[in-house]
Parts: sequence; C-alpha cells; structure tokens
Amino acid sequence: MKDQVLSALKKVKDLELGINVVDLGLIYGIKEKGGKVAITMSLTTPFCPYLPQMLEQVKKAARGVEGVREVEVAVVWVPPWTPQRMSAEAKAELGML
Repeated sequence: MKDQVLSALKKVKDLELGINVVDLGLIYGIKEKGGKVAITMSLTTPFCPYLPQMLEQVKKAARGVEGVREVEVAVVWVPPWTPQRMSAEAKAELGML
C-alpha cells in the first residue's frame, strides 16, 4: 500500500513550483498499518503560505488509495528540506541540471 500512496502523492503539486511533492523531496516517510497511513513531510520553507492547502491535498490523495481508512500527516522541519532532496526530473524541470 505504501507504493500506491506514494504514487497518489505524485499527483499533488507544490502550489508555488508546480512540481509534485514526491519529486520535490517533500515526502520524508510513509508508514501504513491496518489501513492507517502516517505521512511525514516537509515544505520548502517553514514560512510557506500554502501549508494548510498542501496538507489537505496530501490527505485527500492518500485517502483516495484503496484500503486507506485514515490519514495522518506530520510536518517536520528537521532535517530541513534542501534542493538536494529533489529528483533529477524535478531539478531538470527547474533548470537546475
């Protein structure tokens, strides 16, 4: 189920950059047990004005996965997000390669 949740999260785009949260490296971890999914994520900055919208989109995407009954999202700032967490695809899209 973890892979299905990760795939669903690839449909959630950062509202400023327009790149999905997985390729941006914002998803730090996904744990699943008995239909309950716990997602640990960060944002590119602690001052992101889109935090509430991003959390709702992540929860909605994860809840759309068959078998998921409950979703909890924890936002963490340690370790801090850096561009090095981005996938090669995301870096290329932003002209960083």
